[in-house]
Amino acid sequence: MNNSGLGMLIGIPFIYIRNMFRLPNVDTYMPEVHYSLPFLECWTVANGGNNKETSHSWSICNQRYAYDFYIQKNGSTFSGNGKNVTDYFCYGKTVLAAADGIVIEIKNLFEDTPIPEKEEVDCHASDVRGNYIIIQHSEHEYSTIAHIKKDSFCVKVGDKVYRGQQIARCGNSGNTSEPHIHFQVQQGKSFLLSASLPIWFEKIRNHSISHNSPHISRGDIVENQNK
Repeated sequence: MNNSGLGMLIGIPFIYIRNMFRLPNVDTYMPEVHYSLPFLECWTVANGGNNKETSHSWSICNQRYAYDFYIQKNGSTFSGNGKNVTDYFCYGKTVLAAADGIVIEIKNLFEDTPIPEKEEVDCHASDVRGNYIIIQHSEHEYSTIAHIKKDSFCVKVGDKVYRGQQIARCGNSGNTSEPHIHFQVQQGKSFLLSASLPIWFEKIRNHSISHNSPHISRGDIVENQNK
């Protein structure tokens, strides 16, 4: 386990104490901000949801309500043999700010993790997020977008960003088996010491259900309508 993975486990007791053992949940948490999807086009929810069955990582409370997104076509996420990151449909796609905010942290150190021979998560970086950006949207809500392509950031720390603004491109850095976007909202700027927050999405089209819902779950095909 790398240092950030160990840090997540160490941070869990602190998060419980900080929240007086009442973690934010979809029934009790009142969101300060409504979010758009951090990409264009139609993507699939590879991982994530608002309950234990669909959660990204229910037992890891700093990622409980996180989402992983990728692009899937005809049941596959890549063309060719899938051995190179460039074979994947979402690789290099535009990453957007999900709401207005201030960039407070960027990491841009890691090359893409090679696609493993077997279908398993691999990490060639000292941080499970790989390259990432953290944006503060309100007093108690911060978003983290991870697995960014190195040197693709087009904003810097301290910049004011706006909903739908391009901020980077999708990569495969960090703890990942294939290119995708990891997106989460957390109650503080620390990824390790902040509880994950339920995300209320707006201006999205959910192709998997017949009504417009602010909540999405694993397997949903979603599209950003904030255009």
